[in-house]
Amino acid sequence: MDFTVLTHLNLARRSRIPMVLVKNLERGTHRVITEDENPGGALGEAVLQSFRSGRSRLVEVDGERLFLNVQLPPPHMVIIGAVHISQALAQMALLAGYNVRVVDPRPAFATPERFPGIELAADWPEDVLKKRPLDAQTALVALTHDPKIDDFPIASAIRSGCFYVGALGSRKTHASRIERLQADGLSKDDISRVRAPIGLNIGAASPAEIAVAILAEVIQSLRLRDISSLTKIIS
Repeated sequence: MDFTVLTHLNLARRSRIPMVLVKNLERGTHRVITEDENPGGALGEAVLQSFRSGRSRLVEVDGERLFLNVQLPPPHMVIIGAVHISQALAQMALLAGYNVRVVDPRPAFATPERFPGIELAADWPEDVLKKRPLDAQTALVALTHDPKIDDFPIASAIRSGCFYVGALGSRKTHASRIERLQADGLSKDDISRVRAPIGLNIGAASPAEIAVAILAEVIQSLRLRDISSLTKIIS
């Protein structure tokens, strides 16, 4: 494999950037296409489908056989608030293949007994996220209803380009949240990325059902995210 291609491959891995390693089976050449890039045409469409499905596959483009080796970093989910919904959501997300963290500064809520097998941080989100920042492969789910706990991670998720940002609360609660986020310097377009009310509208009532609705919306956002406005290619 060409040294330049290998360098870009390793850089994308270290930076948690989704990529496809394209091997031309006719020529024996390789190229790396990251998620924010696209060669256009039939190859661009094939790469887009591979990113969304997460599956490697053999395709034929312009009479040449190409193997698309998809390499996606494991998605993260950061849940703000160790509440009842979080207990169900954390376990479901773990089963769905997400690396899960639950953050809540209230030690009475963030306990191993309530969240067995889940990474917990009984500290303020500001402190936790400074040590381990959010990124574009992360879903941020804010569930406390407390602006002192929820607002900072929501704003951080928007600024970090998280693929999903959701917040629990009524429309009235969210209207107040919008005012606070605008005062923090975020635009209306930025804030429109926040899913509130959170979760797909499936008529969920219990904490477990709400968790299902949230996880479904997170998966939908990951698999159907818009990665089509792409321009550059590394080769």
